[in-house]
Amino acid sequence: MSLLSQRVVIIGAGIVGTNIADELVSRGWSDITVVEQGPLDMPGGSTSHAPGLVFQTTPSKTMSSFAKYTVEKLLSLNCFSQIGGLEVAITPERLEDLKRKRGYGSSWGIVSHLLSPEECCEIYPLLNEDAILGGLHIPSDGLAAAARAAQLLMARTRAAGVRYLGLTPVTGIEQKDGHVTGVVTKTGTIPADIVISCGGFWGVELGAMIGLPIPLQPVGHQYAKTTALSKTWKRTSPNGAPLPILRHQDESLYYREHGDQLGIGSYDHRPMPVVAAALGETPARVTEGNMPSSLKFTPDDFVSAWKKSGDLIPAVKESSVASGFNGIMSFTPDGGPLLGRAPNLEGLYIAEAIWVTHSAGAARAMAQLLTTGKSEIDLTECDLSRFEQVQLTPSYVHEASLKSFEEVYDIIHPSQPRDSPRNLRLSPFHARQKELGAYFSESGGWERPRWYEANAALLGHLPPEWKEPERDSWSARYYSPIAAAEAYKTRTAAAMFDLTPIRRLLVSGPGALELLQRLTTSDVAKKTGTVTFTLLLDEQGGIRSDVFVARLGKDVFQLAVNGPADFAYLEREARLQAKKTPGKVALVRDVTGGTCCIGLWGPHSADIISAVCSDDLSERALPASHLKAITIACIPVIAINNSFVGERGWELHASAENGQRLWDVLWEAGKAHGAVAAGQIAFGALRLETGFRTYGVDITTEHNPFEAGLESAIDVAKAGYVGHAAIKRLSRERVARRLRCLVIDDGRSVVLGKEPVFVGGEAVGYVASATFGYTVGTPIAYSYLPSAVGEGDSVGIEYFGRRIRATVASEPLYLRQRDGLEARSTAKGGQDRALARARL
Repeated sequence: MSLLSQRVVIIGAGIVGTNIADELVSRGWSDITVVEQGPLDMPGGSTSHAPGLVFQTTPSKTMSSFAKYTVEKLLSLNCFSQIGGLEVAITPERLEDLKRKRGYGSSWGIVSHLLSPEECCEIYPLLNEDAILGGLHIPSDGLAAAARAAQLLMARTRAAGVRYLGLTPVTGIEQKDGHVTGVVTKTGTIPADIVISCGGFWGVELGAMIGLPIPLQPVGHQYAKTTALSKTWKRTSPNGAPLPILRHQDESLYYREHGDQLGIGSYDHRPMPVVAAALGETPARVTEGNMPSSLKFTPDDFVSAWKKSGDLIPAVKESSVASGFNGIMSFTPDGGPLLGRAPNLEGLYIAEAIWVTHSAGAARAMAQLLTTGKSEIDLTECDLSRFEQVQLTPSYVHEASLKSFEEVYDIIHPSQPRDSPRNLRLSPFHARQKELGAYFSESGGWERPRWYEANAALLGHLPPEWKEPERDSWSARYYSPIAAAEAYKTRTAAAMFDLTPIRRLLVSGPGALELLQRLTTSDVAKKTGTVTFTLLLDEQGGIRSDVFVARLGKDVFQLAVNGPADFAYLEREARLQAKKTPGKVALVRDVTGGTCCIGLWGPHSADIISAVCSDDLSERALPASHLKAITIACIPVIAINNSFVGERGWELHASAENGQRLWDVLWEAGKAHGAVAAGQIAFGALRLETGFRTYGVDITTEHNPFEAGLESAIDVAKAGYVGHAAIKRLSRERVARRLRCLVIDDGRSVVLGKEPVFVGGEAVGYVASATFGYTVGTPIAYSYLPSAVGEGDSVGIEYFGRRIRATVASEPLYLRQRDGLEARSTAKGGQDRALARARL
C-alpha cells in the first residue's frame, strides 16, 4: 500500500491533532479523519483554555526547535502576536541563570538580550524596579491564539479533504495480527491503517485501550484575571505598544495582557493531580465556564501568587481577582512530551503531553516520522519508548510527574539528581558502594555512584599536576575533587567501575544473525568470541545508536545498547522479520536486571585478575574486542577485552546473584595493587579524554557517522543494512561539519554542555560533552563545528555571559600504547603541563 493511500485516524482535534492533519496534508496525504469527543467549535481540552504564552528558549535543542517552528507557523496563520518575552530575576541565582539561558538561545539560534532593571522597566513599565536585578528579553516570543489556530487549521484541512467528526468519543482501538485496523466510537468503527493519539491528558485512557502505559499525569494549574488595572496600563507602554509576556520564575509565575486586565498563571501552589477518566463525558456545548479541562478555581491556593504578583507589579495591589480557573495540563516524569510509535501495536502513534508552545513543531516531527521515517529534529528525549519499565508504573508516573510540576520553573543543574522516587534499581554492588561512601545519582531508576568518599584521603597524596584548579560555584555543584583521585588511580594503578546499568540485550535464535546484519553497519558474522563496535542507523544515515555486539554462540549475541528505545527498535524489527520470514525468528530479551558488570581497568588490572583467576587473559589469549568465559573464585564470568577509559582491562560480566561475591573477591585482590572503586565523574572524564562518544549528547539522529568521526564503525564491504544507501551517498559528499575536540585555553574554566561556540563572533555550534580532563590537566569539550574550523584554530565558548577561549585539538587526547603511556594535547597556548604528563 502506498503511504499516500493509507487511512489515517487522528484522535483529538486540539492544537496538536489539527496541526498533524495539516502537516500530513501538506505532504500529500489525503485519507485523514479526525475524531473529537467534544464539539468541534470548542473541543474542551487544554487547547481551549491555554493562555498561549510562547517562550522559546529552553536547555533542550529539540524543544526550542519545536517552539521556533510553532512561532513560524502560527505567524503564517495570523495567530501569533510577536510582542516579545521578558523573564525577570529577583535573586542573584536567577540572574546568573538568565545569562546561561541567553547562551542557550545563541546555541539554538534564538536572539535574546540581557537587560538592566531600568531597561526591563522601559519595556514593561508596570514592574517594580526595586524588586528586580535584571531580565532577559526575547523579541521573537509572544502570544499564541491556540484555539483560533486550531479552528483555522481545521478549516484549511477540511478544504483539502480531511474529515472531522465532533461529539465522537473513542471507546476502543481495533487490531488484527498485531496491526491497528480501526478506531471504535459510539457511532461505529472507523477503518484505519494508521492511528495517531493526540488526546492530551486523556491519552492515558486511550493507551489503556491497547494495554500501553502512557506515562502522563494530568495536573491542575491556576490561572486568574485581575479586574481592570487603573492608571498604569497601555498608556505607559512605549508608543502604546502591548506589554511583552512576562515570566517571574523565581516565584513560579507568569503574566499576559487581557485588554486592561492582567492574566496571572501560577505554579506556586500544591500539585492538583487529576484522573481524566473521572471527568465524565464532554458536554455537547462547551463554554469557558463549562469545559472538562477547566476546573473550579480554588482561591486559597492563589493567596501566595497574588501577594508575590503585587510585589512585582504594584498595580496588581489596586485590583482584585475577577475570575480564575484551575486548568488541566499534562505532565510527564521528566517533563518532556511523548512522541513516537507504540511499541506494542503496529500503525499506532502517540503525540501526547505537548503544550501549545511546541505544538506545530511536534506535529511537523510526527508528520516527518510518518512520511519519511525520520524527524529532522532528534526525538531521543521525546521518544515514547525512552522510559524504563519501573518508570511506567502508575505510582512512579504519579510521583515523578508531580515533581515535574513543582520544578517547572526551578533552576535545574545538569548534574542534579532526582530527589524521588529513588532506590528503585540497585546493582548487586550497592551495599559495598554505600560502605565506601558513594554519592549516588539516578539514571533510568538505577542508583549510580558519582564518587566515593572513601577515596577522599587520596587527595592528600595526589601529585600537584593532577590537582584540578578550584571550580566556579556552578560547575562545582554535585561534584567532588575526589574524582581526580579516582581518575589518577585508574591511570596509575586500577579501578573498579560499576557498569551494571548499561543495558544488555540477548538476541538469539535462527534469525539473530540476519537481524543484526540487517540493522548494523559492521559485519557481525564473525567467529564466536568476537566483539564488534557498530552503529544502528536510520534510512537517511542518521545515528540511531552505537552498540557493542558480542557473539556468544552460533545464534546467540549479547548487545550493549543505550536504552529502552534501542530495545523497542530491535524487538520490533525482530517481530517484523519473523512475520515476513517465519524461519528467521530472533528473540530479543533484556537481561540487564539479571546480570551485572564490573569494568576493571588500569595498569595493574592484570595483576589483580591473575590473583583470583587461573585463566589466561593475556593479549595473545584474549585480544582486544574479544570475549572469553572464565572463572573467578567459582563464579562463572564472561570477560570482554574492552575499555572505555583508555586503559587495559576487562568488562567482567556475571549473573546478578554472584555480583556481590565478584566485587568482594576483586576488591580484596585489588588492595595489594592500590585499586579503588571509581564513580561516574571519573569515568566520564577518562572516557572523553580517550575520545569515546556519548549517545544522545555527542551523537544523535541529526548526525551521520562521517560528521561524528565514527567512520571506523562502517564496514565498507558490507551492503544491504538499514541506511546503507544513504552512507554510500554521504561518503561521496563533503562533510559540512565535524565533531571536534576542544581544550580550554585558561586550563580552569569547566563548561557543562550546550553552551554556544563562536568563530569570528558568530555562534556556529554548541558544546556537547564536556568535563575536566584530569590526565591532560585542562577542561575539555566536544562540539560540532564547520569543517573549515581545523586543529589549532581558536574558538570562543560563552559561559554565563563571559567568553572563554578554547583551541581545537586532535583526538584522542590520551592514548596508552603498547610501549608505554602517551598523553597529549595539541592545543595552542598554556598546554605545556598537559604535555608534561606524557610519562606518568
